[in-house]
Amino acid sequence: MSNCLQRYRGYILITLIYLLISGGMVLFLRRPAPPAIVIITPTATFVPQPTATPTPAPLRVYVTGAVAHPDVYLLSAGSIVRDALVAAGGATADADLNRINLAQQVYDQQQIYVPRFGEENPPLPSPPASLTNTSGNVQATGKVNINTATAEELDTLPGIGPAIAQRIIEYRLTNGPFQSIEEIKNVSGIGDKLFEKLKDLITV
Repeated sequence: MSNCLQRYRGYILITLIYLLISGGMVLFLRRPAPPAIVIITPTATFVPQPTATPTPAPLRVYVTGAVAHPDVYLLSAGSIVRDALVAAGGATADADLNRINLAQQVYDQQQIYVPRFGEENPPLPSPPASLTNTSGNVQATGKVNINTATAEELDTLPGIGPAIAQRIIEYRLTNGPFQSIEEIKNVSGIGDKLFEKLKDLITV
């Protein structure tokens, strides 16, 4: 037996080497293919910068009349007359608050006058810049601005005497500037017939 192994030892070694090589090749060929490599190119994403919201400027309001501390106060945008009274320390005991509109929105450089009980002719509030004009209360067209005209200027209109002129001024003081000429009909004593005479002579 040993002689036989000695005789065929070379063949046996060659056969074993062949089997090892064949087995290795089979295992190599049967292994799973590696996944394909995908190259992802990053894309730049535009992120918009937040726009800055401008902060409204404070309103400068002069509060005077029947208030605890008359003075100029800075109020935030959107404030109403009631906020101005609170800033001035509140109304005094003799303040006639029924004659002013506490819910009216205030505007920059406005004067808010709080009348007292029994006060007949309180100072008129200053109109906002949008209601004023360079030619005064009577426009270049000859029309009277019912938001800024004095009692004397209103009295020049047909059918408007001193009493109705004063009511127009008191209406402005209580409710704020007229938003349209038709609103003048809310004043006591001015009906549709009188308005027909006035509509071409007045403006806001």
